[in-house]
Amino acid sequence: MPIVDIERLSKTYRIGDLEVPALRDVDLSIEQGQYAAIMGPSGSGKSTLLNLLGCLDQPSSGRYMLGGSDVSQMKDDELSQIRGARIGFIFQSYNLITQLNIIENIQVPMFYQGVPEKASTRRAEELAQMVGLSDRVKHRPTELSGGQQQRVAIARALANDPLIILADEPTGNLDSESGAEILHILDDLNVRGKTLIVVTHDENVARRAEQVIHLFDGGIERIEQNRHH
Repeated sequence: MPIVDIERLSKTYRIGDLEVPALRDVDLSIEQGQYAAIMGPSGSGKSTLLNLLGCLDQPSSGRYMLGGSDVSQMKDDELSQIRGARIGFIFQSYNLITQLNIIENIQVPMFYQGVPEKASTRRAEELAQMVGLSDRVKHRPTELSGGQQQRVAIARALANDPLIILADEPTGNLDSESGAEILHILDDLNVRGKTLIVVTHDENVARRAEQVIHLFDGGIERIEQNRHH
């Protein structure tokens, strides 16, 4: 059974009397352990799809099954529970909390899930090590480079061992060398069995995915399979 299973998903925004369709009748399935990239021009529906996949928004119609649960009908509080427990987010702008050090930033999602502090500290230390930041754990985000901050964000996304990881332009703010390091970490996570969905406009990023979903005008224009996997 696919980990992400979407049927005829649509989203329409109301602006006054105007209805603006952002997504129309999207069908999509992503298997456990797959690496998918979402591409498309500005206004094609990438952000809307990402917000729906991440349970940050609800569809106007259609069905979204995540790990066997129908999340399309859930209320806000249920959705926030699903977000915290089942989805890891990586944003272009890192979204770290500047007052907290690295370990504390990685602990935040576990705090909301009620993980005891000792266990969450241990897990945060393991994740910091996994992304190569063991020597910086007492630093705050402002003392780190962009690439290092994004590594903290990846570790934080993994904190609750989510079903899927959603990354929105994860290398968008980075120079090419730091970007390559981040992509390497994402590749490694995928090799370890993590399901990744990356929104990107960068061909280099998309090339690493197994399937590339091209959106146009709120619908799926085509899905490419990358053969090298």
